[in-house]
Amino acid sequence: MSETSQDWKNRAIDAFMPLYSVKDVILQRGKGCHVWDIDDKQYLDCIAGIAVMSVGHCNERVINAIKDQIEKMTMCSGSYQTEPKIMAAEMLIELSGGMNQIFFTNSGTEAVEGSLKLARKWAHVNKGEDCKEIIAFKNSFHGRTYGAVTCTYKSVKQPEFAPYLPGVHHADFNDLESVKSFISDKTAAIIVEPVQGEGGILPATEEFMQGLRALCDEHKIIMISDDIQAGMGRIGTLFAYDAFGYKPDIVCLAKGLGGGFPVGAFLAKKEFSSAFKYGEHGSTYAGNPLMTRIVLEVVDQIRQPEFLQNVIDTGNYLMEGLHKLKTDTNSIEEIRGKGLMIGIDTVYDIGKLLSALEDNGLLATQAGAKSLRLTPPLVMSKTEADEAIDKIAHVIQKGDL
Repeated sequence: MSETSQDWKNRAIDAFMPLYSVKDVILQRGKGCHVWDIDDKQYLDCIAGIAVMSVGHCNERVINAIKDQIEKMTMCSGSYQTEPKIMAAEMLIELSGGMNQIFFTNSGTEAVEGSLKLARKWAHVNKGEDCKEIIAFKNSFHGRTYGAVTCTYKSVKQPEFAPYLPGVHHADFNDLESVKSFISDKTAAIIVEPVQGEGGILPATEEFMQGLRALCDEHKIIMISDDIQAGMGRIGTLFAYDAFGYKPDIVCLAKGLGGGFPVGAFLAKKEFSSAFKYGEHGSTYAGNPLMTRIVLEVVDQIRQPEFLQNVIDTGNYLMEGLHKLKTDTNSIEEIRGKGLMIGIDTVYDIGKLLSALEDNGLLATQAGAKSLRLTPPLVMSKTEADEAIDKIAHVIQKGDL
């Protein structure tokens, strides 16, 4: 007798540390914007690995690139260079519109860690050994390792993991006066998400981001743009900062960069990246030829004007449908976002809402205290956007959550 979903769930509960809630659904395969569980039930995937599956599940170009590269070489020491690594680096540098050098990582949190180290090293050399402080923001999320989690606002509510990285301050998002109150001659860097993801899908204003840029220029502070969730086409521009009219000094990437595979990067202007010296940073697996070959294939798809235009058009179409649904029901309180990064606040308990949507064939996640987060693959069509709206409408109009 084959094992049921509940059998697999029980095995997962026994095997894994209790850091995620274990869903009833056991996923088995995916294609494009849809996934199927072991019972062959189909779901519209509006999680996409949390904004990761940028070019969709089982993207043919990515699969072919993996098949080709895996028969050549998958790994070598970072001291050696490979064609995919160099080509991927050059592509991202060229597309960045201002960055000069790159370091590949295995994840977003590692990209943040590297950027913090670089900022502190540059400030130590150029502004003084006491210049170590970082300004981050309330409701921010930058990762789970100690430097990144210190910059993440929820750390202030998790004292059991202290002591954290010293010298990190959290200003109010979209409030330049709050930022100014923390700036001193000890400030090395400001790290900011153009759209706060885990905080509830909270977009910055252009005025705020451009104001931060001006403050960093005035006080010789490094501006770090955390484009990990909002970048790589998610909001309709390749780099998230391009949608807000500013250029950072360092940018962190991951998630959509690998189209479902673990890879990240941070890029910097050479005047800052040159502060690093041999041996001051590194990673065993980072920049390996398999992952960078995947980056080449993923980014080459995302960079195309028609791809990015689809994100904008489908995102606008989805937002319009959701706003119409808001008008037709008293269940939706607020809708926020850009491109295919959307947050919806409802009157319902978010846990119950997510469960009901899952039962109805739509996978989504929570952001912030109560927001329903939609981050589907960037290849979503208007037909699939209609499917998402229909499934959400069916659940919230029942009103029995």
